Amino acid sequence: MSHAHEQEAARSETASGRSTRKLALVAIVNFVGFVVELAGGLLFGSVALISDALHMLFDMLAYVMAFSAGYTAERFERGGTWSYGLHRLEPVAAFLNGILLIPTVGYIVWESYQRFLDPVSIDPVLTIIIATGGLLVNLGSVYILQGDEMSLNERGAFYHLLGDAGGSIAVIVSTAAVAVFDLPVADPVAAVLIALLILWSAGTVLRESTSILLQRSPIDSDELKTELTTLDGVERIEDLHVWQVCSQLTVGTVRLVDGATSLEERREIRLVVHDYLTERGIDHATVECLDADETDSEQTDRTPHTH
Repeated sequence: MSHAHEQEAARSETASGRSTRKLALVAIVNFVGFVVELAGGLLFGSVALISDALHMLFDMLAYVMAFSAGYTAERFERGGTWSYGLHRLEPVAAFLNGILLIPTVGYIVWESYQRFLDPVSIDPVLTIIIATGGLLVNLGSVYILQGDEMSLNERGAFYHLLGDAGGSIAVIVSTAAVAVFDLPVADPVAAVLIALLILWSAGTVLRESTSILLQRSPIDSDELKTELTTLDGVERIEDLHVWQVCSQLTVGTVRLVDGATSLEERREIRLVVHDYLTERGIDHATVECLDADETDSEQTDRTPHTH
């Protein structure tokens, strides 16, 4: 491995460790917020506050799962069986986090419907105080996560936190409406709005994690092929695949026909292509160079498969 690649790997490991620590801190902060909001919702009778607390609970569980996945992947030694370590745990954890949000939405909508049929009086002053505390927790967590380029799990946490902040604002506004305009229906309506925010968060996380699990290319392959053929010595691209193991590890394989007339020239072409793929965000690239007359045997290098 070259010195540049070693530095890149070291930076990746450092970023991964920093990401894991951030997620652990956010999980602790949100657990405290969940306990406070749940206690406040039960004591003061606000279904919106209880809904926001449940949102925090499931977000906290999401952060714990994300932290566990990152912690395990960082410390797992690569071997012959697990060639990329356990980095695949990241999108799996993110996918499960998205799934976990869906039953939360169902519970909040059902509870809001019950409160709509049978309104419950709430303590507006104390409810607003608790909701404001929850909002400060969310903003503090956003501050912890923002900054460097975020991993998939950090982005998932970030989306959750934005939903949480919106939920806290909805609780504050709805409680003020109950206190000022005597509109008890505002509380369950706010809870439904929070449920929609949760559903949006779930959809975002599920879409991104599914893209990785199903190996959707993060780069436009046709565009990348065109770019590669503009490099000196590259005549055409025979085969190109790009996919992600996790949000911070992109893998690519390229089979190309070159115009090299010597082994040294071919080596230079391979290095140029490899460096270009690295610049395009591919962390682990494999480049195979062929003569024009070698492409006829291409099909013999592939194993046919059926579904």
